[in-house]
Amino acid sequence: MTSLDPVEAPAAPAEVAPHSRTAPRLRSLTDVLNETDEKMRTGRAAGARVWPTGFETLDVALTGGFRSGELILLGGPQGLGKTAMALQMLRNALTAHRSAVYFSYEHDAHSILERLLAIEAGAVAGSEGISLTKIRQRFEARHSNAHSMRERFETATGGPEAVAAMEGYGDHLHVHTSSGLHTTLDEIRSTIEAVVRSEAQPPLVLVDYLQKVPVAGFTGTEEERVSVVVERLKDLALEFEVPVLAIVAAEKGSLGSGKRMRVNDLRGSSALAYESDVILILNDKYDVVAKHHLVYHLENAERFRQWVVMSIEKNRSGVDQIAMEFRKRFEQGRFEPEGRIVEEQLIEERVFRE
Repeated sequence: MTSLDPVEAPAAPAEVAPHSRTAPRLRSLTDVLNETDEKMRTGRAAGARVWPTGFETLDVALTGGFRSGELILLGGPQGLGKTAMALQMLRNALTAHRSAVYFSYEHDAHSILERLLAIEAGAVAGSEGISLTKIRQRFEARHSNAHSMRERFETATGGPEAVAAMEGYGDHLHVHTSSGLHTTLDEIRSTIEAVVRSEAQPPLVLVDYLQKVPVAGFTGTEEERVSVVVERLKDLALEFEVPVLAIVAAEKGSLGSGKRMRVNDLRGSSALAYESDVILILNDKYDVVAKHHLVYHLENAERFRQWVVMSIEKNRSGVDQIAMEFRKRFEQGRFEPEGRIVEEQLIEERVFRE
């Protein structure tokens, strides 16, 4: 796992077209046909590149995963595992031999390492894998005869395999410890460009989280700033032909037990809904199932609390308005990847239409 130093090259001026790195904006259809034929003749994929999320039910719904050029938003109430879900998706892309860059406005690099250790241990040993709490205890122990990562986790269930897995993909995960004051859109762009150069392949880009991205010299409202950020992130996805996965915060007024969060509950501008290609919303299953599932079946309450519902609120490339569920494994900072379609009736069945 590497951390890129700030890139010294100046950011591209605002007047440069976002697509200028790959192709001119104005092209004839003949040019596109010839380019496509050339890709096929040389054995390259003629369509979009796909990054699997590793969550089986979601990948089926998205026909494979996230696509190059897409802006994907992941929203949900606080404390429901948005970062855990996104980091697990990033880890799954890495294990599929892809590269990734993580702009973390909330967590330092060591905290991310701890989370990945727990995810990897869970992937190997399931619910018996070492917990995130015990991982932190082992790192924080001042007096130990174990002087390396391998030694410190050699007796932990799933620990040795977790360390080996991270060593395997560590060079291809680039962690940017981002600042809400200094990590602007220009720095995000230059960092992605540096990763593309070093990896010789486009990375999955994770921004955690969108509302914290500053806009240099901007003096407008938060809603206007969010509009600029989401539009520029979409431009970057197209320019570098990468998927950009951005975690988004919820409006405070939208949070509360018994309410299902939807697209209009995301904090900021309506541009969030219109500029993005895929919108995924997490809700606690206990809070969003119809009441009759609880009133007449009291035993369901505890069972429902163990699951999160993910709804595809928007999907330009395929089906949407699908609700699926994944089991929480929060002691390991992860979710079970298999998932399934929600069978119960959910509350507040309002839908977003573009």
